[in-house]
Amino acid sequence: MTQARRQDDRKRQARGEQRISQILDAAADRFATLGFAATTTNAIATTAGISPGSLYQFFADKDDIARALSERYLGLLQEAHGEAFTPDIATLPLPTLIDRTVDPLIAFNLTHPGFQALLADPTTPPHVSEAKKPLHTAMLTRIDTILSTHAPHLTPATRHRAAEVVIGIFTTLLRMILAAPAHERPPLITDLKQALNGYLGPLVDNRG
Repeated sequence: MTQARRQDDRKRQARGEQRISQILDAAADRFATLGFAATTTNAIATTAGISPGSLYQFFADKDDIARALSERYLGLLQEAHGEAFTPDIATLPLPTLIDRTVDPLIAFNLTHPGFQALLADPTTPPHVSEAKKPLHTAMLTRIDTILSTHAPHLTPATRHRAAEVVIGIFTTLLRMILAAPAHERPPLITDLKQALNGYLGPLVDNRG
């Protein structure tokens, strides 16, 4: 293959990647605004500024787009988890620990409103919404590790249950935070942190 041919292939690949990113950006906007069920491939193509035919060069259907978008989100969420659950996190005082974990995760969800809209939408296909299960498991493991440091008296079963409750508190209040106007979010974020402190505090302090 000549150098000119290789350069042409690289340019073609770059254009293809740019077009895919453009389609996924448009899909994120439509899913966040309309929901999965009401969004059509035509609406995604229009938002992306391309023809439906161009869209179908890269994606077979709406499910295919949703699957690719969920993979993008989950990759970004893994990065947010990395910021939230740093190696030193388990050694921090509980209030500081909660600040350090909650803030990056809320920032991620506010930056990517289509994430919750796609993965929490009951009309989203199971193979798409279930893509987040590995991250849920990883989050449980990280919270379990934190609890094993802060509350070593707890049994493994109690730690696991507590981790599930923590995730439940976070996801429930996160929906309120995302739905609230911007000026109402700070007090809701404070309430979320207080709820986590209120639940975890007695577990950490009660060493039997």
